Amino acid sequence: MNWTDYSIYMILSSGLWILALIILVLPRKVKVIPDIFLLGGVVSIVIFTIGLWLNLERPPFRTLAETRLWYAIFISLIGIIIYYRWKLLWMLAYSLLMAILFLFINYMNPDTFDKTLMPALRSPWFIPHVIVYIIGYAFLAVSSLMGLKGLYLMYRNKSTDKTIKLADNIVYIGFAFLTFGLLFGALWAKEAWGHYWTWDPKETWAFLTWLVYLLYIHFRVNKRKYVKSSLWILSLAFVVLLICWFGINYLPSAQNSVHVYS
Repeated sequence: MNWTDYSIYMILSSGLWILALIILVLPRKVKVIPDIFLLGGVVSIVIFTIGLWLNLERPPFRTLAETRLWYAIFISLIGIIIYYRWKLLWMLAYSLLMAILFLFINYMNPDTFDKTLMPALRSPWFIPHVIVYIIGYAFLAVSSLMGLKGLYLMYRNKSTDKTIKLADNIVYIGFAFLTFGLLFGALWAKEAWGHYWTWDPKETWAFLTWLVYLLYIHFRVNKRKYVKSSLWILSLAFVVLLICWFGINYLPSAQNSVHVYS
């Protein structure tokens, strides 16, 4: 299975997710269970990703398109879990639409040419390092929307207690994955290049991203009355994360970085 088969799985996943959302907003008298469509969409794109892995004969984490595949898988799963735990339909819709957007971006720019792994990437640390980061990115994308919702509720003079409590829990999980990502990356760098840290542009932005979310946690633990400041930090933190993920590709200083998706 390769990128020429991708459109079938993208359309199937997107269609199933959209059908599920339509069913969920219809009156309750509709007896069709959306669970099958929600999970079917995830399974479809997972099948393609596994098939791509087998075809490439390497982990599909090398290119930006490949990381977008994993991001779509994880953010859709997180949205589904949050929906069934807290019944937040708007969060499910956001997660699925984000997944569909990333799948569509891949359709427009799939990176169909093969990219073999350089020797440094043929390491046991490669898969866990990338996976924990992508899971962290997915959780923190959800938390950024919670931050925006909290700011909207404050503007409307409504209670933000439930929103910010859920945001805290999601950030704690995402931050834990970011931390593991940094640790795995440092251990990998030591094994491959002999140094834990070299202040590569990607490493610098990864550390900045970690610090911004740590700042949010600091505000929530030690400055709980500054709710609005916390929500602004959370809402804007995802911008820093996006720069870390793929924004550095466009920075002149990062063109020689081993982390650039090229």
